[in-house]
Amino acid sequence: MGCMLEHGGDCANEEKPPHHVILPDFYIGQFQVTQQLWQAVMGDNPSLWKGDQLPVEKVSWNDCQLFIIRLNSLIDSHFRLPSEAEWEYAARGGHKGKGTIYSGSDDPNEVAWYKNNSNMITHDVGGKQPNELGVYDMTGNVWEWCSDLYGDDYYKNSPEKTPAGPVTGPYRVVRGGSWYSTTAHSRLTVRDGEIPDYKDFYLGFRIALFCE
Repeated sequence: MGCMLEHGGDCANEEKPPHHVILPDFYIGQFQVTQQLWQAVMGDNPSLWKGDQLPVEKVSWNDCQLFIIRLNSLIDSHFRLPSEAEWEYAARGGHKGKGTIYSGSDDPNEVAWYKNNSNMITHDVGGKQPNELGVYDMTGNVWEWCSDLYGDDYYKNSPEKTPAGPVTGPYRVVRGGSWYSTTAHSRLTVRDGEIPDYKDFYLGFRIALFCE
């Protein structure tokens, strides 16, 4: 995890130091959660831009937790938000990753809807090339909530095995950039935090699941 020269060398302090992480096997959503899925589970659609295959947005971290509880109840499963470490592993392309600046490419136009090509709106999920693991939109479209609390200096203290973020703090991690992000803020190692009840039209999520 963390920013290295191969990721453009434009590293912010919260992206350093690069460090090794060991994770148990997990699944992660191939796509960001769509408005169609959100509507089916929650019975409403909070998004600014409407479309079945657009990513749901204007959802807080707390909203995501309620969605996951209801989804798991409906289908008797154990979906959850990915941890920040899981998110970055998937964004890097896992063991197939080639050390690209963005998720799946050094050219953001191949893999992402971002400020230079989005027309400042969201787009249907899966509209760009996937990364090496076949996962779409891990750069751009909407920022994605992760399960962890956020800490600027967490990488300096992170355990190697299954890191789960700081124990305390007011913010939850968001990753991946969005339709309004510049190239600098779309790099796959960029990290930020928002308060759990915050929602805006650039915030969405994808879900994850431990392998059994």
